[in-house]
Amino acid sequence: MASGPDLFVVCKSCGSEVSPYITECPYCGTRLRKRAPKLERGGTPKPPKRSRPRLAPLRRGEMPGIRPDRRPYVTILIVLASVVVTLVGWIGLNLIADETLNGLGLSTVAAWGELALGGPFDGEWWKLWTTQLVYGSTGYEVAALSAIALFGTLLERRHGWWAPLMVFVIGGGAGMALVVGLDEGRIAVGGNAAALAMLAAWSMRDILGRRAGREDDADLLGVLAIAALLVLLPLVTDGASSLAGLGGGLAGIVLGLGLARAR
Repeated sequence: MASGPDLFVVCKSCGSEVSPYITECPYCGTRLRKRAPKLERGGTPKPPKRSRPRLAPLRRGEMPGIRPDRRPYVTILIVLASVVVTLVGWIGLNLIADETLNGLGLSTVAAWGELALGGPFDGEWWKLWTTQLVYGSTGYEVAALSAIALFGTLLERRHGWWAPLMVFVIGGGAGMALVVGLDEGRIAVGGNAAALAMLAAWSMRDILGRRAGREDDADLLGVLAIAALLVLLPLVTDGASSLAGLGGGLAGIVLGLGLARAR
């Protein structure tokens, strides 16, 4: 025998078995439904129509069902500026020869003496930020810019374009200012201060959330591994300064506490 609709439904008020095609219980008068189901030929009710979700029109280059977040333009600009400045500095090696700096692997400092922090400061305050765009080795540049790109993108998508710019200017500048204040004359280039500042600023909200018992999907062990790599960079790269990394990390923690309270 072919399967059909339910033979009865149970009234929630009196518990009686009644027909599924009536609106009121004949025993107690309780309202079962607003209206009886429509019947097709053969006595079976029509299945309910499934509403299809209405989607917004796709943008150019967008895949169906996938809408990417806004591009992190400020973070991209910081990374591109660092790459361009460093490439031009390496090209300048053919014009500027300095055996001392070449032996240290810091030839870009010789090529970009007006931008890099490596000598008496003499009030040249702009070097606190321009020196972060200069790198003396490819490995250092890849490590620092990868961290800046990762955590700068996360900050920009969480708060907006101003967040990575603020952390780069304040955190990176604070790290280089610490070098000038405590070890003036030391060669300090690259973005390890800015990278640690962005890492700390982004992770503070999740760290505070974990302490408060909130669950999230952040991989803080991976963040710790990246932080350890950035902290150890001065041991293998002459241009990276441990003082700059310390100042950038501390500034990033302070900025992260403020960003954790922002929407």
